[in-house]
This record gives sequence, C-alpha cells and structure tokens, in this order.
Amino acid sequence: MAQAHEHPGSGTRDRSSETREAHKVTLIGAVLDFTVGLAKAVIGWLVGSAALVADGIHSFSDVLTDAFVMAATHFGRREADANHPYGHGRIETMATLWLGSALIFVAGGIAWASISRLVSGAALPTPGVWGIGVAVAALLSKEWIYRYTLRVARRVDSRLLEANAWHSRSDALSTVVVLIGLIGAELGVGWLDAVAAIVVGVMVGQIGGRLLWESGQELVDTALPEAERERMRAIAEEVEGVRSVHELRSRTLGSDTVVDLHIVVPARVTVSEGHEIGTEVARRLREAFPTVTDVTFHIDPQDDTGENTPLQRALPLRQEVEQALEGCWASHPAWSARVALDLHYLDETIDIALYIRDLPPERDLDQAASDLREAAQGLDWMGELRLWQGPGKG
Repeated sequence: MAQAHEHPGSGTRDRSSETREAHKVTLIGAVLDFTVGLAKAVIGWLVGSAALVADGIHSFSDVLTDAFVMAATHFGRREADANHPYGHGRIETMATLWLGSALIFVAGGIAWASISRLVSGAALPTPGVWGIGVAVAALLSKEWIYRYTLRVARRVDSRLLEANAWHSRSDALSTVVVLIGLIGAELGVGWLDAVAAIVVGVMVGQIGGRLLWESGQELVDTALPEAERERMRAIAEEVEGVRSVHELRSRTLGSDTVVDLHIVVPARVTVSEGHEIGTEVARRLREAFPTVTDVTFHIDPQDDTGENTPLQRALPLRQEVEQALEGCWASHPAWSARVALDLHYLDETIDIALYIRDLPPERDLDQAASDLREAAQGLDWMGELRLWQGPGKG
C-alpha cells in the first residue's frame, strides 16, 4: 500500500489572471455603485422622494460590499502555504455566506419599509420626470453590471463573484420597487409600492437563502454530484494498471476541488510503478476537471473496501522479518546466497520472494524452497515463498 499527494503544475489554472479579472469587474461595479448612489441621493433630495434617497444610500452601501469582495477574492485565490496547505478557498466561502446573509437582510428591509409606508398611509410626493428618469437609468446600469459580473463569475468559477452579481441584481430589484412606487405616486396609486416590495423581497430572500445553503454545504465538505464522481471513477479505471477504484471522495474549497481515492493495482508491482500509475490517474483527472487542484491517491495491492484498517493484525516489518528468517534459515545455503529479499503484504500474511545466486550443484531450486518452507513453519505470518535463482536482481 502506498499513498501520494499530487498538486497541479503552475499552468493548470492561471490564478493571477482570474484574480485580475475578478478585481476588474468588481472595481467597475464599485464605480457604478458610487455614481448611481450619488445620482439617486441628489435627485431624490431635489424632488423630495425619501424612497429614492434611501435607495441611493443602499447603492452607497454596495461600494463597501464591493471592497469586501475584492479583498476576499484577493486573499481567497492565493496559493497554498505552510499554514493553509489546501489553499485559501474557504475565505471566498465565508464571504459568500456573509453576502447571502446580507441579501436576506436587504430583502427584509425592502419589504418592511414599503409595508410600513402602506400601513402608516404616508403619502408619496410626486417625483416628476427627473425622479423616474434616474430610477430607470439606475435600473438599467445595475442590470448590466449584474450580467457582466455573473458572466465573469462563471468563467473563473467563483461563487463569491456570483453572490456579488446577485447582490447587484437585488439593488436593481429594489430600484424596481422604488420605480413602481414613484410611478404609483405620479398616478396617485401609492399602494403599488408595498405590493411590489413584498414580491421583490421574496425573490431576493430566495437568492440569499440559496447562497447560504450552497456555502453551508461546502463548509461541511459535501461531495461533488454523483454524476461527476462516477465520471472521475471511470477516468481513473481507464488508466493501464488500474484494477479498480474505491473510496473516491471529493470536496470543494471555494473555486477549487480536492479529490482523494484508493487505486487497486497488481499486487506485486514495484512501489515506483504503483506511484506512476497513481500519478497518471491524477494527471487525467486534472485534465478532465480543470477545477481539481489537489489529488491524493492511495495505492492498494488488494481491494480493502469498507475496512477501517487494511490489516486486521499487526504484521512485522522488514527488520523483524529478516531477524525471524535469519533464526530459521541461518544454516541454509539459499539464505546465505541471497542477493535480495522482497516482501509482499497480502491477505494478512507476508509473501516472500528470495533472490539468490547459484546454488551448489547438488541442490536444486525446488528442494531448496521445500527446505526453507519446512524450516519456517513456526512463522504464522508467512504466506507464499518464491525462490529465484540468477546472477542477481537488477
């Protein structure tokens, strides 16, 4: 049994490029949020619309969110280090949880403020063309940044950016509420504001709830979908030398995926060959799944599915085995002529392959093997014995 850990080369994912792209779209969103917020606040104050002023303050708050997203994206996409061997992807996950929570509070605030106005019977002032015009412009700009951010989020596979995109959409939806209220005030139908707020609040709340659920699933190490896991298993079993794959486990860390699996190989392959088989499995998995950044493979000489420990009893290691064999075979010519000793731990026993130089002419290989087996009858951990004769093991 062998275990190895494989990381991708630096060219597998261009993290610096992804981070730059994420920062670019977030910075554009921050500038837009500031501009839109300023326009809403100023025009709302001029036309006497408290709803438009409040929506402007909401847009200003988004600038702080954008700064938070930029910081989380920067630190969340840094390479692994000694204190964070699996990378910093969970920073993005925690930030997504925060944004999901913020969306739920925004949803509640939108609905509560409008319902309160409806219950109190407060009259909305007539906003005029300037108030309605700035609301329409803000709505179009926020919808554009939502679509742009979502497109980048999917390209760089960032749930945090996706959450920020939906936050922009929530701002657009809150502007819809304000716009409906403004138009209603213009037409003398103020209750439309409260009805629209309830609908929009539910929509934004659903988005926040989905982000909280997905991030929570990631924090408890939920596996990839079954279809993806089965595809990974099929890819691994296509590699030459792989007899089967079991205990394939996966989890996500931000935009990264971590996989570990047990690979069953022929029982008597060398350690280096088994490692190379596992390395090839890791290569193919990373080629098929670009988000896979870490593969840990466990090389098994036999299928140990479902066993907590591959061996049910403690078997002696090489030094103890050689001492025991020395005690049994010290006087045997084959033991004295050995050039190499291979041990294979299989089925709770140790199979022994003994490589020797030429035996004396009066002794043949079968007789020597028979004598060795008889002398070692007291070793209950000993399995098969194979005797090989030649000039030496390469």
